[in-house]
Amino acid sequence: MLDPEVKERFDAYIRAKGLRRTAQRDVIVEAAFGTEEHFTAEQLWAMARRIDPATSRATLYRTLTLLVESGLLREIDLGRDQKYYDPNFVDHPHHNHLICVDCGKVIEFEDEHIELLFDCITRRLGFRPTKKSMRVEACCDQLRKEGLCPNLLEMRLGKKGRR
Repeated sequence: MLDPEVKERFDAYIRAKGLRRTAQRDVIVEAAFGTEEHFTAEQLWAMARRIDPATSRATLYRTLTLLVESGLLREIDLGRDQKYYDPNFVDHPHHNHLICVDCGKVIEFEDEHIELLFDCITRRLGFRPTKKSMRVEACCDQLRKEGLCPNLLEMRLGKKGRR
């Protein structure tokens, strides 16, 4: 279910830019915030087309840009060949990402010490942060200890792709 706050903030943002709300934009917003998973533009287009097959790719890309500009959606770097988008920054604006280099699993985490570290570093160097993110790439302990990781097995069998 789409959080009414997301819809209200997006509506206010597009009105302020002199744009209008459209059925296709609504579908794209619903698809983007109907998941907690990270997604690419192509994955979002597939999700939106399940809701409304008439959703256009051009509208999708324009709406993605608006969602990122409005601060509702964050473009993130997962160390892969494509841009990914994260719909979870509205509820958890200070989360970071740990990525298993073995299986590709992405784990979101928050830590007040990291926020303090970001703050200390930027102040010491005379800056005020406008955007912060951290991506940690690590090897899976379970795979190293047991020789098997369920996420790696699922990924290799094609049951679950990288998000």
